[in-house]
Amino acid sequence: MSDEPVKQDTVLGIDIGGTKMAAALVSADGEILTGGRILTPPGDADVVFAALGELIGRVRGDATPVAVGIGSAGPLDQEHGLVSPVNIAGWRNFPLVERVRELVGDVPVTLGVDGHCFALGEFWTGAGRDADTLLGIVVSTGVGGGLVVDGKPVIGQSGNAAHIGHVVVDLDGEACACGSYGCVEAYASGPRMVARAKRRGWRIDEDADAAVLAADAAAGNELALAAFDDGAQALAAGIVATAVTVDLTTVVIGGGVSKAGPVLFDPVQAWVKRLAQLPFITDLAVEPAQLDNAGLLGAAHQAWAAVG
Repeated sequence: MSDEPVKQDTVLGIDIGGTKMAAALVSADGEILTGGRILTPPGDADVVFAALGELIGRVRGDATPVAVGIGSAGPLDQEHGLVSPVNIAGWRNFPLVERVRELVGDVPVTLGVDGHCFALGEFWTGAGRDADTLLGIVVSTGVGGGLVVDGKPVIGQSGNAAHIGHVVVDLDGEACACGSYGCVEAYASGPRMVARAKRRGWRIDEDADAAVLAADAAAGNELALAAFDDGAQALAAGIVATAVTVDLTTVVIGGGVSKAGPVLFDPVQAWVKRLAQLPFITDLAVEPAQLDNAGLLGAAHQAWAAVG
């Protein structure tokens, strides 16, 4: 990443989540030229946006991007440029596109769900760059996702398509935060796997999180391994359901829980192989993400698409 002034045409990519916000100037071939990130501050709508505005100003410098792409935690209203991230309490129907446009001027500003941007980023320069169709999954405190078909994200009428975390995989399953039952997220998110392991007698210490669960699973702890296997089975069921719907070829999994490595990917791949029996999905590839900034790059990719 260069500190030299940016002279070439660029877009501004922005990635917004409950933990951090990132921004970068990105070239047409996916190179990050200048960038930065900050922790997402607590506070009301203006406090959060002021921090984002300061970050944007620092990253832009004297450059004038030809477009801006924003990836944000959802849900969102893409048509009207509004966001209501579950994990940013100060933003409810917040006019993010309008407010960003006030900072950057009269250029195209696009908005996408963070899961879509993650999938686009991995499709553009990461693990899915040779894929025909790609399902990107982010496994963290929740389970999000995005679909890329023929090089374009599948958006849906509201902009929230491909939310694989809320595919129902167990009709008699556990209650999910969304209000339904048996969703992928109810089994495969980091906090849910930790909770299931604790109910079965795994650690009682309050600070034992998904990273600790992964470490114990890697060390052979049976309760930790069982929790990962439950999560992997739910993920695999959601993956296979999506695969038979869109004739999927490639799945890329990222997010904090994916850092668990083989204790997650080995059972996911085994369950996918067991469940994917129709001939056109038996070669379905499940790969770890390659990028640490896939969401940011996906946001930039959608910005470049907006200017042709």
